[in-house]
Amino acid sequence: MSKNLTKRAEDYSKWYNELVVKADLAENSGVRGCMVIKPYGYAIWEKMQAELDRMFKETGHSNAYFPLFVPKSMFEAEEKNAEGFAKECAVVTHYRLKNDEENKGKLIVDPNAKLDEELVVRPTSEAIIWSTYKNWIQSYRDLPLLINQWANVVRWEMRTRLFLRTAEFLWQEGHTAHATKSEAIQETEQMMNVYADFVENFMAIPVIKGVKTANERFAGAEETYCIEALMQDGKALQAGTSHFLGQNFAKAFDVKFANNEGKQEYVWGTSWGVSTRLMGALVMTHSDDNGLVLPPNLAPIQVVIVPIYKSEEELAAISEAANTLTAALRKLRISVKFDNRTTQKPGFKFAEWELKGVPVRVAIGPKDLENGTFEIARRDTLTKEVVSKEGIELYIDSLLTQIQESMYSRAFEYRDTHITKVENFEEFKEVLATKGGFVAAHWDGTSETEEKIKELTKATIRCIPLDQVKEDGKCVLTGAKSSGRVLFAKAY
Repeated sequence: MSKNLTKRAEDYSKWYNELVVKADLAENSGVRGCMVIKPYGYAIWEKMQAELDRMFKETGHSNAYFPLFVPKSMFEAEEKNAEGFAKECAVVTHYRLKNDEENKGKLIVDPNAKLDEELVVRPTSEAIIWSTYKNWIQSYRDLPLLINQWANVVRWEMRTRLFLRTAEFLWQEGHTAHATKSEAIQETEQMMNVYADFVENFMAIPVIKGVKTANERFAGAEETYCIEALMQDGKALQAGTSHFLGQNFAKAFDVKFANNEGKQEYVWGTSWGVSTRLMGALVMTHSDDNGLVLPPNLAPIQVVIVPIYKSEEELAAISEAANTLTAALRKLRISVKFDNRTTQKPGFKFAEWELKGVPVRVAIGPKDLENGTFEIARRDTLTKEVVSKEGIELYIDSLLTQIQESMYSRAFEYRDTHITKVENFEEFKEVLATKGGFVAAHWDGTSETEEKIKELTKATIRCIPLDQVKEDGKCVLTGAKSSGRVLFAKAY
């Protein structure tokens, strides 16, 4: 199987686009700006969903589903939110097509079928959900209300890239209501930590927790917490956000509750979400010039067994050994595939599963049966070893754990060596141009300076780290006083 992938060092963007398509994760669709997620890509997303869903439920959340369409007047109710998403909205104005009598077979919008009120295709669901919460919340006994939904949303992007930025994408969005400000802030921080736990322990991607600046904050939020990851090309990627909404949406939709003294109060809100953008993060953090490299915890197939044979008799004997190993691995809840296709040669299969990032490959040939050994190859290091078949399932189980940890350590080391402190703007530009990564610099706290730096360098403040050390310094651009460093980077 010829992979013919562009090398990362030659053109990282082209490498990414080719890999997503050739590894059968996704492809562009007949709808401009939208993608088709293929079965192998969707299988990875399903594993992400399953793990996150478990974590949400363990923290007391329940799933529900809300409409795709939001009446325009409802969408406008929270002004900052509406303004923030206005340029990305798709709007439904009519509800019927009719035959064009002049051009037979063509359909045109029926001008008589205009909607009484235009409908926004949800770019996010705060408006429709908070208008619903008004009916669900009457007293403090109804709180907290902890709801999540798995859904699709539409944000009309003009420049799209598979998984990273598409007009329609899949995600989950949590929306919660609380009796007190402190409870809502606690929820916001908790969900940021859930995301960090998932991304680090399942995706093997180290993240930095922080809060966004006012410029980068979610439209309609009082505070946005985030987790930021670093890709192999030195660009940052926002891997998840959790928003403290204050009482903004409660006031916009008149969501009140009677407290235990019978007094009416507005509830406090949060929202939080991650999307199929995480698939892009997975590809860009770990993969190499040979294809995908998947962490075992998220790989749809954790182990692939490839038989090497010349005769039907050899295949029958190898199949018996492979089926025994498959059963033993499945008892350990390891997902395994015995690739016994007779239409492809072993070399093709090796290349295919390497491209698709399967963590462990087991090759079994006649000599292996004679010697009581199997050849095991690791995808992350591309190393091979010959292992005794006695207790091999336990060996593979341990190896998968080792691969998961090793992938995280490698990504962590890369991230850690790409956080650079700078003291002046010349250094700032130099690091961005030559090394990339996160630039830790003093900032005077003004939106004007933030905008100017973005204009001059295309770098944005990714976050104000939660573990920021308070230290007196001078703003990297203006020289004004600063009380701590923030992290700048070019970003996806």
